[in-house]
Amino acid sequence: MKSLNFNHLRYFWAVAHEGSLTRAAERLNLSQSALSVQIQKLEHQMGHPLFERVGKRLVLTEAGQISLDYADTVFKAGDELMSTLDGRPQASRQVLRVGALTTLSRNFQLEFLRPLVGRADVELILRSGTTRDLLAQLETHAIDVVLSNSAAQRDARAPFRNHLLNQQPVSLVGRPRSHKTPFRFPDDLRTEPILLPSLDSDIRVGFDRLLDLAGIRPIILAEVDDMAMLRLLAREREGVTLVPPIVVRDELESGVLVEHCRIPQLTESFYAILQNRRFPNQLPGDLLARYARPATSLSIG
Repeated sequence: MKSLNFNHLRYFWAVAHEGSLTRAAERLNLSQSALSVQIQKLEHQMGHPLFERVGKRLVLTEAGQISLDYADTVFKAGDELMSTLDGRPQASRQVLRVGALTTLSRNFQLEFLRPLVGRADVELILRSGTTRDLLAQLETHAIDVVLSNSAAQRDARAPFRNHLLNQQPVSLVGRPRSHKTPFRFPDDLRTEPILLPSLDSDIRVGFDRLLDLAGIRPIILAEVDDMAMLRLLAREREGVTLVPPIVVRDELESGVLVEHCRIPQLTESFYAILQNRRFPNQLPGDLLARYARPATSLSIG
């Protein structure tokens, strides 16, 4: 049975966190060549490359990211041992790194992560960004799962797995109207001002197509690429807002906003995107187990 050289592991741990052989060598008071030899010995012992060079940067491989997670646990356990002996015990925790599209509903994100929120043995790291940035981080194993409202394109280089979690209706919502006349879609949009998601949104593309077919040019109050800001503006401004009801669920329940109409043939999809890995993080699987199968949705409206 192979035994792990913990000196080699600590050298790797330092390089992984510094992101540079030079900086890690300075920190460890070693020559760069000596440090490189130690990393090569660890890679030989593990049977997997731990780093790959991208330009001038060292990037962790999948085996490298897994090794770093374990190294973090090992050296944190050492700190916990010393803390325990000093009368300050700490609990070990699993880590889940989640990337979410900037425009994605915060309510949806919370519902997906709710089983892990508050668990003493889980540390959640949440990051937001563009689809391109998040998928790049998923490829380099910097995050474990991406939450998005569109599926990732799959190819041989990036074998992503798209799990359709939910499909939500899209509605026009707004503050309660003084008159009781039902909202007539799309005709009332000739005169009723509207708040819209940005042109990057899939639901915006579908909505614009419907209005083009009806020959209507809407009076646009604002175009917003952040659902949290769209929610705030919907509460503050007259007119209507195009949004999935889950985004403004609390406002609809309290009566601050009302749903004027649902847009026919328009839905927003929610996906969890993972990458095929030899050493997968088990926490995303625990979350996806709430869904009967990848294409099954969970009611969160």
